[in-house]
Amino acid sequence: MALTEERMDWPDNAKMALSVVVNIEEGSEMTIARGDRGMEPVDELGVFVKSKMRNYSNESNYLYGIKAGAPRIAKLLKRYDIMASWTIAALSLENHPEIAEAIVELGHEPVSHGWRWVHQFKMDEDQERDFIRKAVISIENTCGVRPYGWLSRYLLTDNTRRLLSEEGFTYHMDDYSGDVPFWDRDTIPGKPMCIVPYQLDNNDMKMWTDPALTPHQWLDYAKANFDQVYREGEEGNPKMMSLGLHLRIIGRPGRIWALEEFFKHVRAHEGVWVTTRKAIADHFMEKSPA
Repeated sequence: MALTEERMDWPDNAKMALSVVVNIEEGSEMTIARGDRGMEPVDELGVFVKSKMRNYSNESNYLYGIKAGAPRIAKLLKRYDIMASWTIAALSLENHPEIAEAIVELGHEPVSHGWRWVHQFKMDEDQERDFIRKAVISIENTCGVRPYGWLSRYLLTDNTRRLLSEEGFTYHMDDYSGDVPFWDRDTIPGKPMCIVPYQLDNNDMKMWTDPALTPHQWLDYAKANFDQVYREGEEGNPKMMSLGLHLRIIGRPGRIWALEEFFKHVRAHEGVWVTTRKAIADHFMEKSPA
């Protein structure tokens, strides 16, 4: 059987689509102060103790994203006219409404990253339904518009996609299987859901986890990813690229320059559709009806 290369025709014959995803988790991460059993395990230094105690140091690492990282990132998005999708753990915006104001001012898309940045895979169906519903209500209250896309904290349940459909979500990001949107026709018989795949390989989280990427390595990788997708578009097989960012990570002074260099690289190319994930999903659903 012949191999068929993925492709998706974009508006104005664009050679590729670029989806910049700004993850907002700060202010909703795990801590016993919010009733969790222990501390947040994701830490730049990898410090984690299985004990019912607060990790004040790591909590301040997350707060850095709000105080210092967010203004740097928002400035670059505006300077280079980058439309982004902000995947939001809803409680983060309740605790830091200035981030919601920035998203609204920029005219960008809020996407749900859960009501909190916690593991929903541990929830039963009723708990997960409530978790999804609370996220929708919260984001609509802080941003003035409900989210239409969803990204879990990596792990999801057999119920997640069905519950998202019941709550009015039109696309789902918890998929890493390709470079173009597609229909999931199997999870909910008779009611397909649009899947807009996400990519983790050039996510700036690689600068926090071990083995970590330096900003130089991250930039080289992101540019190589962009160049390959752009080249395939020139050859007649347009696709999309995702770039995942975090306030507390790329927003650091020693890393933010790499994001600006990437944006400069993008803007040096013609025919790149830099847009939101909702716009990508809407375009796919219009051109490839279920």
